[in-house]
Amino acid sequence: MTLRRRKRGGTGRAASGTAEPGGGDRLARRLGTGDAVLIGLGSMVGAGVFAVFGPAARVAGTGLLVGLLVAAVVAYCNAVASAQLAAVYPTSGGTYVYGRERLGPWWGFAAGWGFVVGKTASCAAMALTFASYAVPGPGWARRAFAAAAVVALASLNYRGVTRTALLTRVLVVASLAALAVVVAGIAAGGQAGAARLGGWTAVGAGGAYGVLQAAGLLFFAFAGYARIATMGEEVRDPARTIPRAVPVALFIAVAVYLVVGAAALLAAGPDVLAAAAAPLAAAVEAAGAGALAPVVRAGAALASLGALLALIAGIGRTALAMARHRDLPGWLAAVHPRHRVPHRAEVAVAVAVCALVAAADLRGVIGFSSFGVLVYYAVANVCAFTQPAADRRWPRALNVLGAAGCVVLVAALPRTSVLAGAAMFAAGLGGRWLVLRRRGPGAPGGVHNARYE
Repeated sequence: MTLRRRKRGGTGRAASGTAEPGGGDRLARRLGTGDAVLIGLGSMVGAGVFAVFGPAARVAGTGLLVGLLVAAVVAYCNAVASAQLAAVYPTSGGTYVYGRERLGPWWGFAAGWGFVVGKTASCAAMALTFASYAVPGPGWARRAFAAAAVVALASLNYRGVTRTALLTRVLVVASLAALAVVVAGIAAGGQAGAARLGGWTAVGAGGAYGVLQAAGLLFFAFAGYARIATMGEEVRDPARTIPRAVPVALFIAVAVYLVVGAAALLAAGPDVLAAAAAPLAAAVEAAGAGALAPVVRAGAALASLGALLALIAGIGRTALAMARHRDLPGWLAAVHPRHRVPHRAEVAVAVAVCALVAAADLRGVIGFSSFGVLVYYAVANVCAFTQPAADRRWPRALNVLGAAGCVVLVAALPRTSVLAGAAMFAAGLGGRWLVLRRRGPGAPGGVHNARYE
């Protein structure tokens, strides 16, 4: 019924107007194509490139490069689905909004819940990665510095999105420069070579399941392109800017990951990477370029800060959209009258991330984050599949491939991640059902009219 009603009302652009509040509650459109690309890059070329190759090598050996390509294909399908939807629904919230508009509030809630919880875990992982490279002291000192970084970046986001974009630009350039120095150092060190790859047997060491599990873990590093779509309410000319920015940011990130991953394997081999807490530092040392270890540490710290900055901004805007529809507490929907940012939502995100930093394990949150985000993109692909021809930019076959890929990668994640993710979704969906039941059928968001909000 929802889709039929929207077809009578137009292509969906009119419907998007209902999702975006009017007047003073709107966020300011200040970001151009270059800003959007850099925010996406800041989210992808972050902690993942410095942390995720170790766990991936542990389950797939040299086959992690195959897993990287699998993750890239799934990420591309998800990226074009998100870009196509964001061009029609240019408001904060990403797939939470698309799910509500195309499929109904329950689908939207599932996507938004997975994004907010999963990406909050990602924030904790990136803050801890920053601290592990920047602070060589004891564990409590690293956690204290990680929490301090969260507070500092949340404060910057609080001051306005243009400041977020400016700092992201600086951090992305610095991170890419550091990675370029690392790759060049490995090439010049004289110790890297194909012999360290272990031959074809190492490619299939983990079997098909190991490659798919590596792809699911590596997907953690690619998911940053969603930040462009979730900030759609702040992008100038979103119908043109978002479909251009999302694929560009993704292709650059894929190229960077392939080059860095191949260089690390040639330098250290899969066994050394699998055993290392800091895989790229281990690769540099194994290649005979140990003098570059400070560059690796500085690059990891800067990249982690860039990803954390963009993540906090994206989660805050999804929480804003969910609060607008009363799927999260309504006080989170406030927009700062001067800085035009969802300040209460961002403060709440910062508090939650600091709590996770105090208790979370760096490696454990990667699979948990991937679970939530893959569900988020599965919903995005289903939403994009339902769009009419007038709103389509890519073939529906990519939506089918993307949704199927998300399901397969979720199933291939480590068992503990799957169990924790399933429990997280059960808690969220069950909690929403209880809240709607308490509100009653006549209240906004109640059980009878929830589908037509």
